[in-house]
Amino acid sequence: MTAVSTDPADYRLLEGLPIPVSVVRGERVRHVNAAFASLLGTTREELLSTPLLELIARYVPEERGWLEPMYESVSRGEPHPEHPRWLRVRRADGQERTVQVWHVPGLTPEDTVVLVQDMEGEHSVRRLTGALVAAAAEMMRCRDEQSVLETAVDAIHRQGFYVSVMRLDGDVFRHGPMRQEAASVAEAERLYGMPMGDVRIPSAAVPHYQEVLQRRRAAFHPDFFAVVSRIHPPEVVENIRKLYPPESQGLDAPILVEGRPYGVLSVQGTTLTPAGAGTLELFSQLLGGALENVHHHQTVAERLEEVSRLQEELVARERLTVLGEAAGVVAHEVRNPLGAILNAVAVLRREAHLGPTGQAAVGMLEEEVIRLEDIVKDLLDVVRPLEPRPRPVSVGELVRRALGQLHGPPDAPTLRFVVDEAPDTPAIEADETLLQLAVTHLVRNAVQASPSGGRVRMAVAPMAGGVCLVVEDEGPGIPNVDPARVFEPFFLTRANGRGLGLAIVRRVVLAHGGTVRAMGRPEGGARFEVHLPLEPSRRSPA
Repeated sequence: MTAVSTDPADYRLLEGLPIPVSVVRGERVRHVNAAFASLLGTTREELLSTPLLELIARYVPEERGWLEPMYESVSRGEPHPEHPRWLRVRRADGQERTVQVWHVPGLTPEDTVVLVQDMEGEHSVRRLTGALVAAAAEMMRCRDEQSVLETAVDAIHRQGFYVSVMRLDGDVFRHGPMRQEAASVAEAERLYGMPMGDVRIPSAAVPHYQEVLQRRRAAFHPDFFAVVSRIHPPEVVENIRKLYPPESQGLDAPILVEGRPYGVLSVQGTTLTPAGAGTLELFSQLLGGALENVHHHQTVAERLEEVSRLQEELVARERLTVLGEAAGVVAHEVRNPLGAILNAVAVLRREAHLGPTGQAAVGMLEEEVIRLEDIVKDLLDVVRPLEPRPRPVSVGELVRRALGQLHGPPDAPTLRFVVDEAPDTPAIEADETLLQLAVTHLVRNAVQASPSGGRVRMAVAPMAGGVCLVVEDEGPGIPNVDPARVFEPFFLTRANGRGLGLAIVRRVVLAHGGTVRAMGRPEGGARFEVHLPLEPSRRSPA
C-alpha cells in the first residue's frame, strides 16, 4: 500500500475492529477506535488532544523507561519493533490491566499502527497462581482442619471469587467454610430455617458432586445457575439469581485426603476462566495435601500422648510396687504396736487416780494412735488392688453422704457448702464403696484447703456418656507445679497434709474408666473435675 493521505478518515476501517487500535504520528495520536478508548477508560477526544508522552506518563507509567525512547526512535524513521511487547496499562479509574502490543507501519512512513490485545485473563491466572501458591505454603503450617479450610477459602475469595467447601459426611454433603454474598446467605438461611452449616444435602441430590469425586477431576460450569438449580429449592435459586451476576461461571474441584473423597471445592465468579479453573483444580489437590498433613500431625501427637501416658503409668506402677512393699511392712510392723497402745489406753482410762492431766494425756495419746491408724489405712488404700463391683450409684447422694460423714478441722463448721445437682443427672454403674471413698477424700481435701468462712462448691451434672463432678474451694489453689502432680502419693501442698487422699481419688476414678484433673481458679482456690462413664471400663488404676 503506497497511499500517502494523512486524513484520519483513511483509517476508518479500523473503527469496526473489536480489538483496541490507534495510529501514532510523531508526538500525537492521530486516530483511535472505540475499543482503544474503552480499554483506557477514557474518551477518544482526550486521547487525540493529549501529547503522546503525556499519555504514556498517564496510562503506562511503569513502562516509560523504555516506551518513550522506542516511540522517539520510530518517529525518527527507525524500524518498528518486530515482536509484541507486554505492557501494564493503568486505566483512568486506576485499575491495572496487562496487554500485549504490536507495532506495524501505517499508511505513511510517519504513521505507526498500534494494535493492543487485552491479556488480563492471562495476567489473572498468573496472579491467582501466585496467591494460591502463597496460601498453600500457609496451609501446610496449619495444625487443624478448620484453619486449613479457612485459609484456603480466604485466599480464593481475595482473588474476587465466591467459594464454598462442601464436605462429604456419609451420604450427605454439608457446607463447610464459605465466602459468599452475605445477603444471599442470610436469605438462604431464612428459607431453610437453619444456619447453612446445618443444611444437609443428600449426595443423591447432587450427582455432579458425586461425578467429580468419582472421576477425581474438576468440572467447569459456564452456566453457574444451572448447577445451583440442581442443588437448592427454587426459592433459594431465585434468591441467588437476584444477587449474583448473570454471567457467573462455576467450578467444582474434588478434595481428596489420603486418596479418599473429603469434599468438593466450589468456586464461582464472573472472571473465572478455564485456565483459572485449572489453577484452582491444582489448588484443591494442595488443599487435600494440607489436610493430610494435619491428620498426620494429629496422629503423631496422639501417639506421643499415648506413649507419654504409658510411660507415666509404668512409672506409677513401679512406684506403687515399691510403695506396696513398704506399706505391707508398715501394716505388719506398725498396726500390732498401735493395737497394743490402744489396749493400754483403754486400761489407763479406767484408772481413777490419773486425774484431769493424766486423762488429757491419755486422750491425746488415743487421738494420735487413731491418726496413725488412718495413715496406715490410707496407705493401704493407695496400693491395694482395686476391683470395682458396679451397681447403680447416685453421685449426688455420695456427695451429700460425704458431707454428712465429714470430720474436718475445727473451723470446718464455719464453711459454706453449696451442692448443685442437675435434676436430669443419671445414675452410673460404679462400686459404691470405692467411689464413696474417692468422693469423701475429694470433699475433705477442699475443706482442709479452705479458709475459715470460705465456700466449698460441689456440682454434679450429666455429660456426654457419663456424669461430671466438680469440687471447688477458695484455698491457696494449685502451687506453681504441674497440676497432675497433686495426685502423686505423698505430694504435699499443706504442712498438715498426708499426700495420700488425692492419690486415692485418682486410683478409684481410673479404676472406673474415668478421668480426674486439677486446676487453679482465676479468682483463687482450686477446682477438681471428675468425669465418670455411665459404665466402668477396663483401665489401669495406676
